[in-house]
Amino acid sequence: MRANNLEQMFNQVAKYSLLLVAAIALIGGVSGFLVAGTNGLVSALIGALIAFLFSILTIASVFVGSKLSITGFYAVVLGGWLVKIVLFGIILVVLRGQPFIEGGVLFATVVVTILGTLVVDSFAALRARIPVVE
Repeated sequence: MRANNLEQMFNQVAKYSLLLVAAIALIGGVSGFLVAGTNGLVSALIGALIAFLFSILTIASVFVGSKLSITGFYAVVLGGWLVKIVLFGIILVVLRGQPFIEGGVLFATVVVTILGTLVVDSFAALRARIPVVE
């Protein structure tokens, strides 16, 4: 996983994040099904989807921000962060009390997926061969 420019790095991060989320959805879905039946399966899939969407929003905001000045970069990244907080709140309100949600499975899947995508992001950034000085 070596990237020579920002676009390659962002494409690799998106691809590996998708593979990671698919693996977590599969493993979490099976585990959730064994623990809580169909509700566990659905909760694991929803948790993996939520974390993947937020990961893609992060990748997109950093990619768009990288094309701007440093002030624009921080504005876009902070704006994306605020949008994700609001969206997460809305999603939690919508899912709260739904009969098909198993809270523990949903929480575990979201946490594992977020930690995994952070590892993917860090690994890609550390392995990238992108000059920082022009």
